[in-house]
Formats: sequence, structure tokens, C-alpha cells
Amino acid sequence: MACVVQKFGGTSVGNADRIKHVAERVVRTADEGRSVCVVVSAMGNATDELIELAARVSTRPHPRELDMLLTAGERIAMALLSMAIAELGREAISFTGSQAGILTDTAHGRARITEVRAHRVEEALQQGKIAIVAGFQGVSPEAHVTTLGRGGSDTTAVALAATLVAEACEIYTDVEGVYTADPRIVPLARKLNVLSHVEMLELSAAGARVLMVRAVEYARNYGIPIHVRSSFTDAPGTWVKKETETMEKAIISGIAHDSSEAKVTITGVPDRPGIAAQLFRTLATEGINVDMIVQNVASEGNTDISFTVPRGDLDSAEPVIDAVAKQIGARKVATDPDVAKISLVGAGMRTHPGVAAQMFETLAEAGINIEIISTSSIRISCVVRGDKIERAVRAVHDAFRLSEEFILEEVPSTSARDTG
Repeated sequence: MACVVQKFGGTSVGNADRIKHVAERVVRTADEGRSVCVVVSAMGNATDELIELAARVSTRPHPRELDMLLTAGERIAMALLSMAIAELGREAISFTGSQAGILTDTAHGRARITEVRAHRVEEALQQGKIAIVAGFQGVSPEAHVTTLGRGGSDTTAVALAATLVAEACEIYTDVEGVYTADPRIVPLARKLNVLSHVEMLELSAAGARVLMVRAVEYARNYGIPIHVRSSFTDAPGTWVKKETETMEKAIISGIAHDSSEAKVTITGVPDRPGIAAQLFRTLATEGINVDMIVQNVASEGNTDISFTVPRGDLDSAEPVIDAVAKQIGARKVATDPDVAKISLVGAGMRTHPGVAAQMFETLAEAGINIEIISTSSIRISCVVRGDKIERAVRAVHDAFRLSEEFILEEVPSTSARDTG
């Protein structure tokens, strides 16, 4: 019997009526003759409310106890959904992350899945039951409850889909799929029908909030097709799947932006081997993720290094960076929390020159200065002033005509575009 994994986000199970609606949808899938494993997030803003509650009793909640607290949200949602499905006449059983065999490392708050031993889930499916699994959580080798970080339920769902050899992993959310840009900023943003795992990975890493980066990595590694779709309609959404030679390739698939980054600049860095390694190894050891990095050409034995880190990590990163800067003999450290990143992503960029020039020209015409540039074979990212990010997204979206559907079309140059 074919198996499908369905994941429902917090908005989808935000109240009793929505849980009943999800139950109806799950039962409908089971009635079609498929085995169904469901992964649920906590209801609505439950996780945020639990974090606020923890802050009211502790200035620095112990990571283990905080994980224990936060996993309560998913346990509530899974039990309620199981009850709602039983009310519709189908047998369902709920599992916590540990009961479902989601094994992780020991990093509380940002644990990574190391193995999935879903024997109990498989047994339930073989018995014709609908299996409900709490997302976002697992268990460490020491049997401590762990959480996977924001968006971790996506990773739970994809990991289970790989283990159960599911035909697809359906991610149900409050939007109808992945769009060419954030529809709240670009009302004419277009829903994409299909993306490759690599394109979705770049979009997620660049700030698109639809899918967690680690979930997409897992799907790519195990070849799991993901269908991102709305909980509230039956309309098809966006398929994220393995890239094939026959897959239609737009030059630009979409634009992602991230307003949660901060820029760090270290000036007067001695230009000798091992300095950059010492700096970034120290940051990595402290668990601080570095994104974009640029180093100036050395002059008189010194250089400047700029990079971005999550704004939420800036307070913890600053003393580490200051200490390393002193060790290496750098002149000065400056931080800037008022930046944002805009990224263009598209598999067609590999074979179509001129995309970077077009993007830079568009931002220049909009009066937006570029502070850092980073590229991959299918992505171009620019750091700009934070208060100009929405203007940047709209300008670039218009320049590449992403509201229209083009497959391998040449991008018009700035000079040929009507600027009146």
C-alpha cells in the first residue's frame, strides 16, 4: 500500500475547528487507499507562548528543561488530532518524537536527526491505523528530550517520509505553495509549479520561510518529493523534487529576502595564512553561523573582512569576535544590525550570463547600494540597507518580469527596458 506523509503547521491546527478540518482531510486521504503518517506542529502561537512563560520564571532557562517544556505544544496537537480522527470513524494513534524513533544528537534547541527507528509507526500503519507524530522533537543518546529548532516539524516529516519510503511528503501550510517572492511585498508574485531540491535549498537558505533548510537537505539526500500546499484549499501547490534533464528551467525561479541578519566588519586584519581560519573556526565552535563573507584585497600587510551572522546571535557573537580580533592583532570591529539580504535563485542562471549585471543595474536604478555580494552557480545574493529591502525585492521582481511565466527566456537588458 502506498504511503504518504502529511505535515500540518501551527496555523493549520490553530484551533479546534481547524483540527477537525485537518482530520477530515487526513481521513479523506486514507479513504483513497493510502497509508497515512501525519506530522503536526504546535497549535498556533503555542511555542512562542511557552517561551514567554519560561522567560517569566527564569532569566536563562536551562536548555534541557526548555526543550522539555516546548515539546508539550506538539504533544497537545497530536493528541487532539488523533481524537478528531477517531471521531470520524478511523483508528489513529499518536506518538511523541521519541516514541516514533526520532533519534538526535545532544544539541538542545537545535538538535540534528541522526537516525530514525520508526518501528512503532510502521507497525501502526501495517495495522491500518493513521499514525500521528509530534514534529520538532526527538530524543538524544542519553534519553533526553530534544528539539530541532524553528521549522523542525518539516525535518521530522521528511525524515519519516524517507524511512517509510513514502511516495511523497506533503507540507500543508497557510499559503498555496512557493512564490516568486513574498506575496506580502509583491502582490503579483506568482506561485511556482515545480522547483528542484537545489533551487529550494538556495531559496530557504536565503530567507524564504516556506521550508526549513535542513528539511530540504534531507529531501535532496534521500530523493523525497515534497508537495507544498495550502491546508485550506484542494488546489495543487508547488512540487519540490529531484532535478531532471526534462525539468523546465526558468532563468530565475524566485527571490528570497532575509531581514534577520547583521553585518560584522573587522578592519586592519593581518594578511597572513591561518588568520581567517582562526576567526571562523572560533565562531563555529561557539555555534555561530556565518553566512556571507567578503575580504578586501590586502594593502600594506593588512586587509578587512566583512561577514553576516543572524541578528539574534549578534550579542553572543560580539565578545567572541572582539576576543579573536585582539588575538590576531586586528585594528577594529564594527557591527551593523540594520542590513538585509536579497537573493535571486534559478537553475537557468548556470547557462545564461548577464543575470548578475541586470540585478546590480536594477538596484542601482532604485538608488540601493550593495554592501556585500555572494554567489553560487544558481544564486546571487546582495546585502543592502535594511530599510530598503522591500523596495529592492519589488524592483528586482519587476525587472526580471517574474509575475509572468517564462521558461529559458532571455532577460531584457536595462537599456532595452522601458524606464519611463
